[in-house]
Amino acid sequence: MMSGPKAARELIAFYLDAGVDALVGEEPINRMAEDIAPQRLGAAPAPGSENKTARRVRGQSPPAGATSPAAPQMPELPAAPPSPEAAVMAAREAARTATTLDELQALLTAFEGCALRATATQLVFADGNPQSRVMFVGEAPGYDEDIVGRPFVGRSGKLLDLMMAAIGLDRTSAYIANVVPWRPPGNRTPTPQETAICLPFIRRQIELADPEFLVCLGGPAMQTLLGIKDGITRSRGRWFSYDTGRREIRALATFHPAFLLRSPLQKRFAWRDFLALKKALAGGRG
Repeated sequence: MMSGPKAARELIAFYLDAGVDALVGEEPINRMAEDIAPQRLGAAPAPGSENKTARRVRGQSPPAGATSPAAPQMPELPAAPPSPEAAVMAAREAARTATTLDELQALLTAFEGCALRATATQLVFADGNPQSRVMFVGEAPGYDEDIVGRPFVGRSGKLLDLMMAAIGLDRTSAYIANVVPWRPPGNRTPTPQETAICLPFIRRQIELADPEFLVCLGGPAMQTLLGIKDGITRSRGRWFSYDTGRREIRALATFHPAFLLRSPLQKRFAWRDFLALKKALAGGRG
């Protein structure tokens, strides 16, 4: 078990990611009973004063000429978040109105239906060239992406750059995004509700970018966008069809770079997938 300053810093970082930003005392305080605090502390009541709580219980009125303190103003409670179903419907309506990628990004920036935006540093919309023939889509941003504001800029992003370079692509000839555009706290997996809320936006993003080829990086992106129930190990390397509503796009599933960093022996299969993409880009069938 880790201990020392490093462990403390990592624990504090985890709390910040989870939204903890304030300290509390070690003992609870009843804020609704401040008028009887002197009795609790053993102090005598002020001359001529009486326990207001007891007076109210007996139904008596305060003495003539006595002034009652102003009632404390209750803070306004934040509006309750919409239900997941309502948030999904709002996302569909908002995404449908976007006619350009810039409009879609602005809508996402203002969208309040996904709770992830409250804990994320910023929106991570996309990177690369939206006019490219190929679009890569992962699951969600990580720590580095959340800080920089662009997808795939950490260790897995550097590996993706190397994989693209091996077949003659870079960020000027590819478009990169995620299904979920906000980092989940602590890099946890997005919940099904969070994914469902964000799905209309990534679908509209793919439709507006209109690539020739769609590459799903990892099982979650593949299952969400292509509706495939099988795992990535069984489905990678196969070509599927993605329907944008206007036309069909050839879609390929492969391992996520983060998985390849943990399982280097699987890189040989990802290499085969990227060679199939290279062949398709050259005009051949994958």
